[in-house]
Amino acid sequence: MNVEPFALERWMTTYEMNVQFDIAESGILPMSMGELLGLMPQAERDEALARLLAMPLNYSEACGTLALRSALAATYPATTPDQILVTTGAIEANYLLFHTLLKPGDHVVAVHPAYQQLHSVPQAIGCNVSLWELRDEGGFHYDLDDLRQLVTPQTKLIIVNTPHNPTGAMLSEEQLREIYALAEANDAYLLCDEAYRWLDIPGGDPFAPPARSLGAHGISVGTLSKPFGLPGLRIGWVAATDDVISACWSMRDYISLSPGKLSDALAVIAIENRDAIIARNQPIIEQNLVTALDWFAAQADVATWSPPRGGLLALMRFDLPIDSLTLANRLAEEYSVMLAPGSAFGYESHLRLGLGQDPEIFAEGLRRTATCFAAVAHEKALVMSH
Repeated sequence: MNVEPFALERWMTTYEMNVQFDIAESGILPMSMGELLGLMPQAERDEALARLLAMPLNYSEACGTLALRSALAATYPATTPDQILVTTGAIEANYLLFHTLLKPGDHVVAVHPAYQQLHSVPQAIGCNVSLWELRDEGGFHYDLDDLRQLVTPQTKLIIVNTPHNPTGAMLSEEQLREIYALAEANDAYLLCDEAYRWLDIPGGDPFAPPARSLGAHGISVGTLSKPFGLPGLRIGWVAATDDVISACWSMRDYISLSPGKLSDALAVIAIENRDAIIARNQPIIEQNLVTALDWFAAQADVATWSPPRGGLLALMRFDLPIDSLTLANRLAEEYSVMLAPGSAFGYESHLRLGLGQDPEIFAEGLRRTATCFAAVAHEKALVMSH
């Protein structure tokens, strides 16, 4: 399989460990182990810590422990622990699904822009991939008429993502049900990347139900990275029918074999305390949203955006004489600010902004971004004057 370079991940690897003000981060502010355990009552915390310290760091159950799969299954209607496969992040979940559901020549419809994996891997497998472009008409949104034009009786998989990375657009429940019906009518699967489940935005839209809840053709992919602030655990999962889970598990034996035992144990604690984590996340999102709205109002001559309707991400459009990759590199190298280049998503003159960062870091990152924008505009004015 000859897969194209992963533009976003390679760019982020260059800078993410070196900048001070990462405001492109796609997840909520990461938690420490102490903060996670601190969500539990004292007696439970002491017991959990003793259990973790005494745990032999040997192999874990290959499909994820029954405790974790049970906790995850309980978040979906009519889903058993055997219909959950725990994976090394959502990225492995998607990879397994593509390689078990698809073969060369299959037709796939994938939302675009998107996390590059969602279309690059099916293309590398040899599938014919049609991109379902979001519309930008005073704000990004899905147009189901466009999707209907792309789906054919040969379609094997429809790939969507809601809340959407990188625009913050949302599919309503009615829309997702229509997409599911379209997939079912063509004997295709609907794969919904639900990495931003549980991340509500103040004044945003109601979340559609998980695709897994819609029927046998619906597959949900989830993760602890984005909504739980636990990307370092590398825990994701697939929720699907028994046959899909069995096929993914069989392939997974050849890739990562099993989740990390310690990560699995901490994931159980996170899922069982998700209401407290959601409550912890809300003030971060609310404060950063207010900061962003004020900043865009002040920078209206050079930058515009559509606030996310759910999740954490939005695309910032800039009106400057510079391409997005050069601007993103300059922000990182000269201002220690990380804003992902829109070119990594096929959207020039845009930068990806995330609302999950520590509010002080987020605010300073935007202040420095304004300084950079002013410098770029000034340099252009000097060139024009000569």
